[in-house]
Amino acid sequence: MALYRNLYKAGSVAIHFHPAGSVKCARPPINAIPFVGLASASTVSSSKRKMADKLTQAERDTQLQALLQAGWKLQSNRDAIEKEYQFKNFNEAFGFMTRVALLAEKMDHHPEWFNVYNKLQVTLSSHDVNGLSKRDLKMASFMDKNFS
Repeated sequence: MALYRNLYKAGSVAIHFHPAGSVKCARPPINAIPFVGLASASTVSSSKRKMADKLTQAERDTQLQALLQAGWKLQSNRDAIEKEYQFKNFNEAFGFMTRVALLAEKMDHHPEWFNVYNKLQVTLSSHDVNGLSKRDLKMASFMDKNFS
């Protein structure tokens, strides 16, 4: 019963706390345990995932050229493409980023991006091949198709 003396209500949310030293626990506090990482299905599967295929010259001449004509630009300092999207407001930008994030998780391929209010700057490159891959083309095409 003593544990319930410190139960307070804030609106409809119950807050329960223990004054320092009032509850003895066999485990140390969570912040006292050093973080060593978590094994999850995504981390396990990513180590088994096939490396990205770096773009061939033929793919650069065809598929990459189509993206460049759609407004993507080659970065001058590395083998990457970039594009800036502008939306009506932050809500539209965030919704777009959410749709892209769902694909990125599924592909285990995450864009570099920077968002301020209604603008989103995106850079795509595959770190495992140190340059552009087929995954970058797929993600760029998805972004262009989902841009409203």
